[in-house]
Amino acid sequence: MTRAAVAVGRKALFKDVVARMEQWKVSALPVLEGDGRVIGVVSEADLLPKEEFRDSDPDRLTQLHRMADMAKAGALCAEELMSTPAVTVHADATLAEAARIMALRHVKRLPVVNTQGLLEGVVSRGDLLKVFLRPDNDLADEIRRDVIDVLFQTPVVPVHITVVNGVATLTGTVQDATRIPLAARLVRGVEGIVGVDCRLTAADGG
Repeated sequence: MTRAAVAVGRKALFKDVVARMEQWKVSALPVLEGDGRVIGVVSEADLLPKEEFRDSDPDRLTQLHRMADMAKAGALCAEELMSTPAVTVHADATLAEAARIMALRHVKRLPVVNTQGLLEGVVSRGDLLKVFLRPDNDLADEIRRDVIDVLFQTPVVPVHITVVNGVATLTGTVQDATRIPLAARLVRGVEGIVGVDCRLTAADGG
């Protein structure tokens, strides 16, 4: 995440919100009050209704169906623009959890908060993708340390791990066939792994 998070107060004016987004090249801003508690988020989507309805006179049906957008079209400050409650993620969440929240809630940026709801940073889609830049050697080392050495302490034939372009290949022979699917699943969960080719076999042929 980015710890130097850009945010605005609830009374920030419309033009100030737009200017800050442009200055920092971000698509959304957390809205804070008091000592830094996140109370909402203003995104580009929250700003667009003002332009959309600027020179139009929507009929009553449109007004009824898009009451929230109509209200934002007349908004003057952040508290009138923001989506609330804010979609946030806790600082101890995994990258996978953050990615899942982004996908389900259709957001590009997530404020990161502590247990008191205070802003600690912001995580973006770009931040989540950076994990795939991890060196293959680092990925192989983590797989060895956190998966293979834990699950298969006495393999029949030593487990060999190679990672090329983020794809992990496991070969070797192990005693417990039931742990092979678990190994593949755990390797797939290593942050930065793109794919898994699990060629592990069991000593009993199972």
